[in-house]
Amino acid sequence: MASVSEVCPAAVTEDEPAESLASQKREARLRKFRELHFKRNEARKLNHQEVVEEDKRLKLPTNWEAKKARLEWELAESEKKKECAARGEDYNRVKLLEITADDAERWERKKKKKNPDTGFAGYAEAQFRQYQRLTKQIRPDLEGYEKLREESGEDFYPTSNSLIHGTHVPTKEGIDRMVEDVEKQIEKRAKYSRRRAYNDDADIDYINERNAKFNKKAERFYGKYTAEIKQNLERGTAV
Repeated sequence: MASVSEVCPAAVTEDEPAESLASQKREARLRKFRELHFKRNEARKLNHQEVVEEDKRLKLPTNWEAKKARLEWELAESEKKKECAARGEDYNRVKLLEITADDAERWERKKKKKNPDTGFAGYAEAQFRQYQRLTKQIRPDLEGYEKLREESGEDFYPTSNSLIHGTHVPTKEGIDRMVEDVEKQIEKRAKYSRRRAYNDDADIDYINERNAKFNKKAERFYGKYTAEIKQNLERGTAV
């Protein structure tokens, strides 16, 4: 009895390429599946690392970035100082040579814009600022100073045996300058402590200080439009 291969040799040869093609497709799908599986694991790993890093960043202080930049700058400056010291160079001079004209101009503008008065922080700070302001206004009379030194002698350079109490007489110009400065200070303080005069005869249309300020502001902007309405309400003739 003949075998199947002997009876249908053409059918066998046709099935072999079909099975080979199906096997190739299956291998391609498996390879694609393995690649996708690898990419998914890689993405999961990267996401986990990012979550860990974000958690670390959230636990850091709010000004950590500024502190980090400051520390890095200080470290770089320290290294530059060591290098300059090793070469026998002056660090401040080297640093100034590295500053460009644009940077110097920008820093100068920022320095001019900076407001040295930071407001009231305490009586000691306010007194110090007042002292600095007054001393900057001093315009010494150097010629008069030299003349006084020549005439006074021991009174100008007293010793332990000198009796100088009550011997100094200020000049008229110095007294006038002091009076003028005191008057300027009084005028300036009067502006700072200026208060609105209270009119007892004025109508009271407010319930507290805040409401009074609001009413004044509303009157300033809308008073000319509501004047007739207010008069009608006061007369009782409003419709």
